[in-house]
Parts: sequence; structure tokens; C-alpha cells
Amino acid sequence: MFDQTAIYSISQKEFEKFQELIYQKCGISLADSKRSMLLSRLVRRVRTLQMDNLTTYYNYVTRVSNKAELETMLDLVSTNKTFFFREIHHFEFLKKEIVPALGKSKHLRIWSAACSTGEEPYSIAMTLIDGISKINQWKIKIYASDLSTEALRHAKEGIYSKSVVQDIPEKLVKICLLKGTGENEKQIKLKDHVRSMVTFMHHNLMDQKPPFEALLDVIFCRNVLIYFDKRTQEKLISKFFQHLKPGGFLLIGHSESLQYIKNQLTYILPTVYQKQ
Repeated sequence: MFDQTAIYSISQKEFEKFQELIYQKCGISLADSKRSMLLSRLVRRVRTLQMDNLTTYYNYVTRVSNKAELETMLDLVSTNKTFFFREIHHFEFLKKEIVPALGKSKHLRIWSAACSTGEEPYSIAMTLIDGISKINQWKIKIYASDLSTEALRHAKEGIYSKSVVQDIPEKLVKICLLKGTGENEKQIKLKDHVRSMVTFMHHNLMDQKPPFEALLDVIFCRNVLIYFDKRTQEKLISKFFQHLKPGGFLLIGHSESLQYIKNQLTYILPTVYQKQ
């Protein structure tokens, strides 16, 4: 019988081991103040595996043969809190500035680079449905990637609590959502024509290449840089620069800035940068 009480604490040595492992594998830099947060996210998994402490779990998760468990652990550590049309000014910029500029070519490629449970890429899709009058004449690709396999599973389903309707512009609710009935009355589902616009894929931002070849018109990577140290931030921004078309845009979170990060992008508006 394993000792359940032992897993409700994490020593400084254990924390530092996980801190380094997480940084190496996905670039997330956990501050020392996140020690209790890390414990709270790992403890249930350690109990499920019937292990009596975090050192045993660390040894288990770092075995070469346990790649699946490593992904599970990174899922637990990743933060997946988001909502539809978060920081709505970005979607207004997409509709009013980017789409008109591409009207002649009618080609648009967008990457939601940390899509979590899908609210961001689906918000992009709904923005385009709203902003392009003859959208069937356009060639549109929305790539959505995330580190968390569990978040991606949720995103692909396209099913959310009915309460999210309050975050979606009223005119898009009828066009883009199906309301659940019976035992599903507390849920909504994105309609097929919205879901079909988004291609979801598993991707670690620390990998050298995203899982697609095409250059992009827009990259959404919002509220992600804050989890990385400066060196990792610069590495990531350089990658984004390489995968943007000339004239393409990078959109970052409202609490983020490239002001002190070495980069080749041009500031356009707060949280909006362009590859000139």
C-alpha cells in the first residue's frame, strides 16, 4: 500500500528537477513561486499511478520508454484558460485591415500557435465568415496547434458550455452555433462549416518547424510569451519571422511586448507587429 500523505508535498530539489525538465521539453520557465501550482497539477496523476512521491514520478516520466507519460505531464502543466473573442481588437484588425488588404489574391493562411481548447481558431473562423461576403471564393487555411493533447481533443469536438454564447457576437450565434437539446441543453456546438475551416495539430513550439510548409499571413500567439524566458522568447519570435510572408502579421497578448526582445518585426499597434 502506498503512502498517500507523502505526495502532498514537493521538496525544493524535486521542484528544481521538474522545473528544468519542463524548460528543456517545452520552454516554459516556471518561477519559484509556481512550486505549489506544480504540486497541485501533478498530485492527482501521481495518485492515479499509485506512486508515493514526486521523485518516483520524475524517474518514471524521464525514462526513454515513457514518452506518452511525458506528454501527459506537459498537458497537466500547460495552462489552457481562454475564451471566445478574447482581446477582440485583434479580430477587428483581422476583419477591417488584413482581409481587405488581401482581397485581390483571396488567399489567407493563419496560424493559431497555442490554440488551447479551440476558442481562438474558431473565433478567427467566425470573424472571416462575418467579414468576407463571398468566402467560398477564397482559399483559407487556419492551422491551430497546441502542446496539450487533451486540449486538442476538446478543440476538435467543438463542443462548449452554453455559457460561452455571451462571448460571441449575437449575429454570429445563429450562423455558427448549434444549441444542444435534451441531455445536451447546457451545451453548444460549432457548426460543421466553422469546424471544417480549422486544422488542428499537436505541436511543441520548441520544435524547429511547425507541421506545415506554407508561409503565413497572420500568426496568433497570444499570452504565451509570458511563460518563457528572454532567450526562449527571442528564439520563438525568430521562428515566427521566418514563417511569415513579407507583409504578414504577428499578434501577441495584451500583457506582452517585443520592446526588449531582439527581433526583426515592425511595431504597428500595441500587440500587433508586421514583417516588412
